[in-house]
Amino acid sequence: MLKKQSERKETWKTIFLFLALVVVITSPFHYAILNLYPSRIYVGAIMWCPAIAAIITLKIKGRKISSLNWNWGNWKYIQQSYIIPALYGLITYLLIWILGFGDLANKEAITYWGKELGLFGIGTLNPTSITVIATILLGTVGVIRAMATTLGEEIGWRGFFIHELRKVLSFSGVSIFSGLIWAAWHWPLLVYYSDNMLLEFITFFTVIVSMSFIMTYYTFKSKSLWPAVIFHAVSNVYIQKIFPPLTMKTEGAEHWLGENGIMFAIVTCVFGVYFWRKAIKEKL
Repeated sequence: MLKKQSERKETWKTIFLFLALVVVITSPFHYAILNLYPSRIYVGAIMWCPAIAAIITLKIKGRKISSLNWNWGNWKYIQQSYIIPALYGLITYLLIWILGFGDLANKEAITYWGKELGLFGIGTLNPTSITVIATILLGTVGVIRAMATTLGEEIGWRGFFIHELRKVLSFSGVSIFSGLIWAAWHWPLLVYYSDNMLLEFITFFTVIVSMSFIMTYYTFKSKSLWPAVIFHAVSNVYIQKIFPPLTMKTEGAEHWLGENGIMFAIVTCVFGVYFWRKAIKEKL
């Protein structure tokens, strides 16, 4: 952290300039989502707003875009950034299935995957085979596609924002502050989609702040923005595209399911605490 008061003051000015630009650039798309329709075009545009805000901030401050840690980093962190979100997604849904909050194997989802991939009528492919093939494709091709939009967020949040915060805050402060800002930035989507707004705001903020601890850890350890890009994409795919469609909803237990569900909030919170303790121990 910076010790000179003048340098700290200048850093906070840079941080608030970036956040102001994020709000200004994002607002038209937030308006479109709330008043028109949450089209993938609007959502995709929003996810690139932090990157645009970061680039403009760098230009205003006379700094190079190359300062955003574009290097690939250690492969160990790249691998872990795929494994960890896939793992917490799996644990979340195993608990949901075991505890009876949802049932495994949604025939409608498997049928949809089979038709979309043209797998029906090929040899002896059964629902299990279709599920395995679809999961592999979503977990590879789907993740690569998702990275096209998560890259926009992560250039801003983990490529730029948390490195500025690190100059004036501890690891814990960076993770909490950036997590709260990142969560609040999603509010129009929460307002549009929420069935139980208060509960889902609480669970969503818990998830995002917990993820922030993990992603901040990998960003600082790797000195690269790519682990965060991959982590974010994998998390989105597994918790939105793979496990929920495979799960039959149990009446009265809907609030336990999905990325805004109670179970996901509990599991990510445990992971977040683990990485927070790990970071403190390693003096990040």
